[in-house]
Amino acid sequence: MPRATSTTGSVPQPAERIPTNPPTLPSRIMLATRLTALLGIRHPIVQGGMSWASSNAELALAVSEAGGLGVIAAGPMYPDDLRAAIARVRAGTRQPFAVNVPLYNKRAAEFLDIVLETGVPVIIASQGGPKAHIGRFKEAGVTWIQVTANPLHARKAEDAGVDAVIAVGGEAGGHPGPDEVGTLVLVRATVNAVTVPVIGAGGIADGAGIAAMLALGASGAQLGTRFLLTPESGLHAAYKDLVLNAGIGDTAIVGRGRSPIRMVKNAFSTEYEAAANRGADDAELDALFARSSLRQAAKDGDVAQGKVEAGQSAGLIDKLEPAGELVERLAREAEAALSGAASCIR
Repeated sequence: MPRATSTTGSVPQPAERIPTNPPTLPSRIMLATRLTALLGIRHPIVQGGMSWASSNAELALAVSEAGGLGVIAAGPMYPDDLRAAIARVRAGTRQPFAVNVPLYNKRAAEFLDIVLETGVPVIIASQGGPKAHIGRFKEAGVTWIQVTANPLHARKAEDAGVDAVIAVGGEAGGHPGPDEVGTLVLVRATVNAVTVPVIGAGGIADGAGIAAMLALGASGAQLGTRFLLTPESGLHAAYKDLVLNAGIGDTAIVGRGRSPIRMVKNAFSTEYEAAANRGADDAELDALFARSSLRQAAKDGDVAQGKVEAGQSAGLIDKLEPAGELVERLAREAEAALSGAASCIR
């Protein structure tokens, strides 16, 4: 049964980990972390950079203005459209925001130039190492955050000079790490592996999930699927409807051994899984995988044959919610969750 109705001064730097015997928390908790201090944001909440969903100005603008870190996803954008989106965010808020650049992208070099030319304060790089690019960004004072798949990659990114890393667990939508390690284990292992701030991602849809990341020693949380289900995300209504009605078991990882994605199960994923299970050869599987695209679902609304990328946290979400209101609610919920956890200590 569907679960939802269809829809057509400076910040102080506190200790990162919850101490063994924490002090009594005030009625209004200040969620100040190393991440909020690094970025100059009010809440340790990062909106995931999602192709098509946040390849616009509206979502990033709403999140940043509400005190989180809004992120424009450059991946599918034309360079002039990226410039226009950056200008729109700049015109709408004085708060920090970021651009996500997938370094494998054929336009990555141009995207990187645009980030520098337009004075974007934060870059979030994914799907490629930072070493060849980071020098000129550090010289320009840009904060570099690197998406990482495992603790080894995180250590290499830290050695290259990044300012923070995002540890993405196997519950996440889109491209999870190839080892498919869950968020709880991956984030804790990454915190133990590096000294830069860690942002936990994968399976987080509410303030309790954010509080869990902080309890693991992370400095903040990145949420993708939750921000996908906002009026500001640039997805087709059919895509949002399918994700909104998905349960916690309604996603699957498709394309193992290629460029695997976590997506909501549909006719395409069922056909691909059946071919893989009967032992189809690489040529057939490659052809099947290439026949479907994210754009097909995100822009054209073909949610039967397109790749409807979303995480397991879809099953925790039951409504669309304006992004700015969502940020404020998430912060309140995280504060309440931490306060509730502290009350268990006697």
